[in-house]
Amino acid sequence: MISEPDPSWGIEAFDAAPLDARLVGELLAQATPSPVRFHVPSFKAYRSSEIASCGMGRWPAVSITGPDCALACDHCKAKILAPMIPAPTPDALWRVVNEEIARGAHGMLLTGGSNRRNEVEYDPYLPVLRRIKDSFPRFGIALHTALTDETRARALAEAGIDVAMMDVIGAQDTLTQVYHLKRPVADFEASLAALVASGLRVVPHIVLGLHYGRLLGEWQALEMVARHRPHALVLVVAMPFYAPPTRPFATPNPEAVGRFFLDARRALPGLPILLGCARPPGRARLKIDAYAVLAGLNAVAHPAEGVVELAHRLGREVHVMPGCCALAGEVALGAEILGAAEAPPGRPPAFPVPVVTHG
Repeated sequence: MISEPDPSWGIEAFDAAPLDARLVGELLAQATPSPVRFHVPSFKAYRSSEIASCGMGRWPAVSITGPDCALACDHCKAKILAPMIPAPTPDALWRVVNEEIARGAHGMLLTGGSNRRNEVEYDPYLPVLRRIKDSFPRFGIALHTALTDETRARALAEAGIDVAMMDVIGAQDTLTQVYHLKRPVADFEASLAALVASGLRVVPHIVLGLHYGRLLGEWQALEMVARHRPHALVLVVAMPFYAPPTRPFATPNPEAVGRFFLDARRALPGLPILLGCARPPGRARLKIDAYAVLAGLNAVAHPAEGVVELAHRLGREVHVMPGCCALAGEVALGAEILGAAEAPPGRPPAFPVPVVTHG
């Protein structure tokens, strides 16, 4: 690690989290100054001196099983579901959607706990999903499918959801040890293929560091995504504080994550690649977010402090949106929200002093 950046980069060093200089150089060499979106969906509280508002209430997360999940995977133990709005029946989902729209919601993330086959049992909810889309056509529905098949994928498409999301896992050891799941990796590729064939907008997720904090099957998952060419790819990073003490996770190495960003951008030219909401906090998050912007990823959700300024310093056109990154551009999400001070034409907004990192 070094403390001073290469002057040719035109950016300053993050004092709080120096980056790997060689990796920074590789990322900058292959990235293009394309526009970048910073998303602030209201799944959780978010504050930043660079962004004025997080659009609270515009994009709630709803679980059809409440906090319950039969798998209880080691990385989550269903804790991700606990703060979501429960909708345990179709009537409850209809009521929740009407209440959230009255409060100003523009869309929702819909998910639920899995059964022991890693399936979320949406079948009873399909008629109410169709009713929601017919009654509120501009209300976005991003749905986490878990594993599925061709029949269910077509049924979700007929119900009118806007985006289908699923985790793509490429290592059998991860399925067996972390997910406690008795299904092969091939079932994940078959589910992705079924969703793409249904005509849905499909935005799969790859969880980096899912095998107790280290990268194991992520490159195989990337190959699956490349074979089936969905609409976009979301990358998230395992958050070790959900793991039980008996099966602890290490915090994924930010440099390994940054190199995966580089590999993903090379493997999927022209495909939007987004850094989603889930990432470890603190220094690791700052470094991961900086590598994402340096790599030319198309969007970052809940950016770390200073990362919006970094994008400006790199010459990237910045947009800040209140909705889910997986759905942006497909439904009306409302006006941009950008908490930057006014600046003269041709100059970046007056954010606090940047902090870009190499090291």
